[in-house]
Amino acid sequence: MRIVAGELGGRVLRAPPGASTRPTSEKVREAVFNILGPPPDDTVVLDVFAGSGALGLEALSRGAARAVFVEKDRGAAQALRRNVDDLGVADRTEIVISDALAFLRRRADAFRWVFIDPPYKTDLARRVLDLLSERVTEDSSIVVEHDRRNAPADAHGSLLRTDLRRYGDTEVSFYRKAPRP
Repeated sequence: MRIVAGELGGRVLRAPPGASTRPTSEKVREAVFNILGPPPDDTVVLDVFAGSGALGLEALSRGAARAVFVEKDRGAAQALRRNVDDLGVADRTEIVISDALAFLRRRADAFRWVFIDPPYKTDLARRVLDLLSERVTEDSSIVVEHDRRNAPADAHGSLLRTDLRRYGDTEVSFYRKAPRP
């Protein structure tokens, strides 16, 4: 597994040990970032259920200003910390070892890009989207990686799905905040 493009393109990432974490494939990451395009100036990224940090690190490589990684599993967080250190981006990152829902309940930061990649057979994507619906701005883009058999709804509060892409059994949903009338 490696960074696909940008200033860190080609650099290798460590995967967390064991089978409990499913890293986002290079093909899916490349497609996601082709859809998002370059990050706007001063983009702060939130990578929830971060695992190896591949999504947030890819965003940093492509020009995001900062990334906050939230990961509950200590083994995955250790692999993430090693990736951050190996890539030399520690000064642009924050790693939070926490349950994603608890983190979102206590932090109200404004994130431009949010990546959500929970365990597939859970309702965690839906629950995170519900919490985020009133905490993001109209400039925010939320990307959810999920199993095609367990897709989040088209709308979660003020968040509306704007795009859905399929890559085998993996689907990626893109959400934006509905504009105010």
